[in-house]
Amino acid sequence: MKFSAQVSCYRTTWDDIRAVIKVMEAGCWHGLYHADHFVPPNAPRADEPLTAYEGYSLIASAAAITERLQLGHLVLGNTYRNPALAAKMAGTIDQVSHGRFMLAIGAGWFKREHEAYGWTFPSMRERSDRLEEAAALVRALFTSDGPVDYHGRYYQLDRAPLSPGGFEGRQIPLMIGGTGERRTLRTLAMYGDILNVDGFAGRGMSVELYEEKAAVLNRHCENVGRDPAEIRHTALVPTKLTDDQAEADAFIELIGPTTVAGGADYIVQRLGELGEAGLDEVMFGRLPNDAAEFQRFEEDVIAKLR
Repeated sequence: MKFSAQVSCYRTTWDDIRAVIKVMEAGCWHGLYHADHFVPPNAPRADEPLTAYEGYSLIASAAAITERLQLGHLVLGNTYRNPALAAKMAGTIDQVSHGRFMLAIGAGWFKREHEAYGWTFPSMRERSDRLEEAAALVRALFTSDGPVDYHGRYYQLDRAPLSPGGFEGRQIPLMIGGTGERRTLRTLAMYGDILNVDGFAGRGMSVELYEEKAAVLNRHCENVGRDPAEIRHTALVPTKLTDDQAEADAFIELIGPTTVAGGADYIVQRLGELGEAGLDEVMFGRLPNDAAEFQRFEEDVIAKLR
């Protein structure tokens, strides 16, 4: 199992983000991921800053200062960018990073930032329809040897080239974010390469939650004629490393009952169970944006699982 992290880009500074990235690059971390929101999604107090770094330009900056870490988002909101633009940007970052970028898109859910920036916030049904079209369009761009035509209800391409595309001709992996069982996982089965089970949306993380979503995905794969072995399984796991039980309990209360929070041995045990269940990669969420804490987490937890 591979170990990565979603490094926060809210209420922080670029210097702190960069310091964490440097620790991850020098260590045994597999991948670095950022979220994609224009306003911090958990409502702040009146005296808290609303700092939120833009996800795509931030990961491009990370690509320029790393050589080893895999890079991506958890996940880009499809409503924020035309998906052809997102694919074009993916090709550029994959070239800059020498083949280390993964494009991840989801339907979008945070109404407030749409209001803040004057963007239309469609119904859940329309956002799901748009995500399915976006995934089909991006898949066509990533797999075509030449310009692409696409004629959907929401998106159109007229002999659009993806040049540059993936580094040295590789196909950039596509993650479809979200685990909605009727629409999102079906879209993943049709067009995506990577499943991500979001522990924040699932009120924590458990083997049972992962296996439930994997089983639904497998059924969709069977229905659309896709080999489920082609899809890699990952999870975003809210995690807190602490020996203070009250602190762990407060974090669990905040996120949900199956949240991974406690001492190093407990976290190692929980992660081992997820690995045995078939997860290929864990992305830790909510680790403090502090280089020393990332170093401690690597030494106390990840080193015991390698």
